[in-house]
Amino acid sequence: MSKAVETKKVVVQTIADKFNAAASVVVVDYRGLNVAQVTELRKQLREAGVEFKVYKNSMTRRATEMHGLEAINEHLTGPNAIAFSNEDVVAPARIINDFAKKNEALEIKAGIIEGTVASADDVKALAELPSREGLLSMLLSVLQAPVRNFAAITKAVADSKEEQGA
Repeated sequence: MSKAVETKKVVVQTIADKFNAAASVVVVDYRGLNVAQVTELRKQLREAGVEFKVYKNSMTRRATEMHGLEAINEHLTGPNAIAFSNEDVVAPARIINDFAKKNEALEIKAGIIEGTVASADDVKALAELPSREGLLSMLLSVLQAPVRNFAAITKAVADSKEEQGA
């Protein structure tokens, strides 16, 4: 085989490995963004531990077929960039969605959330969820509520007994 074919096979395997390791993937159309805007987006994604790459659609299609994610191939038309996040499922969706609100040229096309192909609307809905820390604080608040209420009732009963005795 020619050296070009071998190089392409390596690239396809690299993309396939990234799809396999990713907790979430977001595919965007970046046409209309200038270099400064793309640089700013890359910086925000890098700070969150998200990898943002541009690959040829044909190679990306081959990589998705290796993992049974062919449903996303219909969105792989035109210039695309792909954001891969290995840890935080919500981070790429949130950062890209916030950036797209400020820069209308950026369009979310589709995504893969924990191995399931998601539409652009699903990715946007995921982006609107509170952060992991926010969800944990809500959970702790809910767990503390019964104890807090019990303590308040106990204090109220003790105060009323004290008033009756005085």
